Amino acid sequence: MSEPRGTEPPEPEATTQRLPVVEKSQTGTGDDRSAPAAGNGTPPVPESDGGREGRFWSARRVPAGIVALLLLGLAGLFLYDIVSVRADRPVMSWRRELARQLAGRPLDDTWVLVGAGVAAALGLWLLVLAATPGLRHVLPMRRTHADVRAGLDRDAAATALRDRAMEVAGVQSVRVRVRRRRADARAVSHFRELDEVRTDLDAVLTDAIRGLGLSRPPSLSVRVRRPGRKE
Repeated sequence: MSEPRGTEPPEPEATTQRLPVVEKSQTGTGDDRSAPAAGNGTPPVPESDGGREGRFWSARRVPAGIVALLLLGLAGLFLYDIVSVRADRPVMSWRRELARQLAGRPLDDTWVLVGAGVAAALGLWLLVLAATPGLRHVLPMRRTHADVRAGLDRDAAATALRDRAMEVAGVQSVRVRVRRRRADARAVSHFRELDEVRTDLDAVLTDAIRGLGLSRPPSLSVRVRRPGRKE
């Protein structure tokens, strides 16, 4: 038998299939914010466990370069004189005079003592440079990650504190100087009581120093005066 014309086979009914859902395992209480991010093998260090970071060590490029150039020039001068003597040329007058002076002067001579003092001071300076970290203008910041160390320049810290101090009512101008262990703020107030301005500045700058995130927050010293008076 032939099927009647105009009749098409019925289309299959559309079906919806529910995909499996991965449920988040509930371990502990709430979200664990201290868990390390995916793909990061080093967990962050809590702020309380960061400790006090040491200062950054300087490469000492300038002192090392100066000493290297001086030694190179002195060695080259002596080498040139030795080669000149080997070539049957007369010895340089300065070396002959230096040998004569060293042979004729006693050890307690003034110039001998001065030269020895200069050499000792230079050696002591080089030892101090080798034993100290340097980079005094960089303040170490509190470490919040095990693999990251950060530092803040003193001028940048002073600028941030000065901007915060200018927000205090009554402050006309302020000068901030940040050192390794102390931050000095010198403000000029053209209205309000000086004690009130000093109290507000102390509170604002203390909070600003805490917000810098330094490993060793410096102590704060605040002075306020009227315009036209010398400190």
